[in-house]
Amino acid sequence: MKVRRRRNSNLDDNSGAAQDRPPLLNFGGKNQREYKSGQRGTEESVKLSRNHILGQNCWPAAVIAAGLLLAGVIGLFHAWCVYSIHENLLWFSQLKEVEREISFRTECGLYYSYYKQMLKAPSIQQGLYELIHDNTTESKRTINILQRMNIYQEVFLSILYRILPIQTYLEPIYFYIYTVFALQTVYVIALFITSWLLSDSWLAGALSGVWYILNRVDTTRVEFTISLRENWSIPFFALQVAAITCYLRPQLKPIHQRVILWLVFVSTFCFCLTWQFNQFVLLVQALIIFTLDCLDFLTTEQVVSLYLMQVLSLLLVWLLQFCNSMILGSLVLSFIVSALFIKHFQTGLKTGGFVIRVGKLALHTLLVLTLTFTINYSAKKILQLKSDEHIFKFIKAKFGFGATRDFDASLYLCEEAFGLLPLDTFERLAGTVLLYPYLCTLSVLFILLLLVALSNLSTNGSGQASKEKEDRTFRMRPDVAYNLLHTVFFGLLAFSTMRMKYLWTGHMCPFAAFGVCGKEVWSLYLRVLHCNTKTMMRLIRYSVPIVILAFLYYKFWPRLMEEISELREFYDPDTVELMEWIRLKTPKRAVFAGSMQLLAGIKLCTGRVLTNHPHYEDQALRERTRQVYQIYARQSAEEVHKVLCSVGADYIVLEDSICYERRHSRGCRLRDLLDLANGHIMDGPGENEPDLILATHPRFCEAIKTDMTPYSTLFTRVFKNKTFHVYKLKKLKKKNKAENGP
Repeated sequence: MKVRRRRNSNLDDNSGAAQDRPPLLNFGGKNQREYKSGQRGTEESVKLSRNHILGQNCWPAAVIAAGLLLAGVIGLFHAWCVYSIHENLLWFSQLKEVEREISFRTECGLYYSYYKQMLKAPSIQQGLYELIHDNTTESKRTINILQRMNIYQEVFLSILYRILPIQTYLEPIYFYIYTVFALQTVYVIALFITSWLLSDSWLAGALSGVWYILNRVDTTRVEFTISLRENWSIPFFALQVAAITCYLRPQLKPIHQRVILWLVFVSTFCFCLTWQFNQFVLLVQALIIFTLDCLDFLTTEQVVSLYLMQVLSLLLVWLLQFCNSMILGSLVLSFIVSALFIKHFQTGLKTGGFVIRVGKLALHTLLVLTLTFTINYSAKKILQLKSDEHIFKFIKAKFGFGATRDFDASLYLCEEAFGLLPLDTFERLAGTVLLYPYLCTLSVLFILLLLVALSNLSTNGSGQASKEKEDRTFRMRPDVAYNLLHTVFFGLLAFSTMRMKYLWTGHMCPFAAFGVCGKEVWSLYLRVLHCNTKTMMRLIRYSVPIVILAFLYYKFWPRLMEEISELREFYDPDTVELMEWIRLKTPKRAVFAGSMQLLAGIKLCTGRVLTNHPHYEDQALRERTRQVYQIYARQSAEEVHKVLCSVGADYIVLEDSICYERRHSRGCRLRDLLDLANGHIMDGPGENEPDLILATHPRFCEAIKTDMTPYSTLFTRVFKNKTFHVYKLKKLKKKNKAENGP
């Protein structure tokens, strides 16, 4: 047996590989230097590759950080603008406390009063108990304010103010308004992110934020209606739209989808919790999702997930509002249940040729709508729900399904905020160069949507459907399709009801910015011009928004600064005098009757008990309001006294601005609405319907000022100024009480 020396191929001089590798052991200087230089070269290449990878990872992060920083700056600038306008409009910092509270007009004062009430309570528990068992908002009734109204934001802020160490240097009213203005920052950031996600450029976000600020007259009214519910809720709705836009982006990882769905749920829940009209807004959104599902833009998983986020949010709010039946009886819940039920059992909906699929979709839509109205009707009958019937009466009368003399519906019909969108809105939007790119983007993408929808419906639903979609000439991303239908649906809502324009005009800004900075619209234009190159696309996408921003800065910056610096002053001495008199001269448990708007201020400034108030989502309250408003109708003194005693009133406050109203035209003045509801002929020249009769009594608010019998027998005037007249009800003798009843 021979022992042979082991040959090492690495050390073999005849091996080509050995020449390329350093020896394992080498004591010679030259080879060692070669090895060290090779090692340094390898280390340098590794470092370069690492630096390249780090550079690739850091650059997107830096872009995102810069974009978010810019979004925050624009949002904070907008919050500063509305704060400055609010301060300079009222000289708010120099007002007395009662004047500050009077500036919370109509229902704003009612909502703020609960924040004030919670802060005055001895403890948080006692404050919550008083809200749940409230007997000052409606006389002779104990109601649950947390169930009836959406005031959890006031409760949360009052608790936060109590526990934070800020009482010494920040007044409660400033903590409240600063929070509302801070939400405007969130709103602008949400719009920024939406346009950024759609266009992949934070230049679009900057443009949308600037447009929102410059069109402030049509996008928000927060500076003079601070505590209005929409100012709390719409920022969360904008966040929800941004989250849905992100959720519908193609090629999103499953883990990211779950995170985004949680954001959708949280923002939807906050939106629902802070506004009583949430169900109608979510109904429009559910119709958008339903349309996208029918046209095959969304997957079944996406549709079901978005529906469930809406349902879970509404049910959680239902629990927090002590099982408010208005939520269970909402159309949106009935619609979502119907859509999911029919979708589950109507299999093969997306199979077949074009004609067959259109027929199936028509049948599917008919079944869903039929089941929706059936479930909704049954739910309202079972729950005996009448809280929102005035809204449907208003809608029925507004769209011409029969004239109405219903007092509640007429109140809405005669208010400008519930009328059609004024045409001067478009003049203002065009003046800031928002309307033109918006209309261009809308028209081009809507045509593209129709083409893609027709192509989707032409697909027979076979296994090659996804491959066929990839080979199509025209495509549309799901997030773009959602935002397109969002602006269309809410645009139609804004056209029909001006008050709802704030849901539309805010979204116009990111949608138009997407059209200016996104690839979809420009690629179609450039394709038509036969110059669709990457260089041209980049040049247009970056130059056009910069030019628009420069133009907006040049034209509107001086005007904006002038508007912010304009100094005005709050002045309402008659109302201040009234509130001071009530606070000093009347018992703390005195009950006041009058107009809804004024009584909200009386509750906030004086804490007195009310007969009625502006939160109109209750059938019994609406009936009581109509009865109390007989003080402005043609009724006898005895009848008015009887009605006021039945609701426990001690004082009535008459306003000359209502009794002799000239703001509305004939037929829409409050006294006219009461005359029509009572079957009486209206005041003044003009036509009257033939079945109306002449009233047998003079108008109460005018006749009581004569101090003649029987008015002087039943009422005593205790306060008077240029605007208000306060009368105290006299107690009837026991005999009269027995005859007339309470």
